[in-house]
Amino acid sequence: MITLCGMTLSNYYNKVKLVLLEKGVPFAEQVVGTRSKDEAVLAATPLGKIPFIRLDDGTALCESQVICDYLEAAHPNPPLVPADPRAAAKVRELCAFMELYVELVGRELYGQAYFGGSLDEAAQARVRKQLVRNLEALKRLARFAPYAAGDTFTVADCAAYATLPTVAQACKAVYGEDLVAAAGIDWKAHLKLIGARPSVQRVNADRKRDQEAAAAAAAAAKG
Repeated sequence: MITLCGMTLSNYYNKVKLVLLEKGVPFAEQVVGTRSKDEAVLAATPLGKIPFIRLDDGTALCESQVICDYLEAAHPNPPLVPADPRAAAKVRELCAFMELYVELVGRELYGQAYFGGSLDEAAQARVRKQLVRNLEALKRLARFAPYAAGDTFTVADCAAYATLPTVAQACKAVYGEDLVAAAGIDWKAHLKLIGARPSVQRVNADRKRDQEAAAAAAAAAKG
């Protein structure tokens, strides 16, 4: 059985978990925090990043999109990538675009938006400029008709689920404006659409459970 390692508070973890659930692949979960110094963890994910998976034979794989590509190859049904090579490439292009140009750029806001940190005004302005440009480009690339890549649910929807709400809410917290929606990307409608899927409901419920547990633990620690 596959073991998915990481934590439900990670959007990349939830992206992989969503793919596993959509494909009906049995898996176990193991909580592993970020920046682990454990040698067993570093042997699987040398930068200590999550998520990663362990296979029955001991093979470990890290990087969420690599894991998703492996799952598609090893468990092709139901497909989350089209059979046609060009259509498949367009889906993967969309996944890569959201990760490289939206999530990784928006991630600079997370410290201030979610964890009580702060980002100086110059950095805020730089990130805003990049996000505005990149989100306008994503609007050209994505279809949302009604799914991210067209009329069929694909791994690009798993990527959108993991990226767009988190970045949109971070923008709202830092800038007072949802830059994703401002670019004409109706991420709330997409989230509502895929939110009817049992896989998404399971991921949301597990994340909410762990968020509440973390909040309770933090409150108890404060005394």
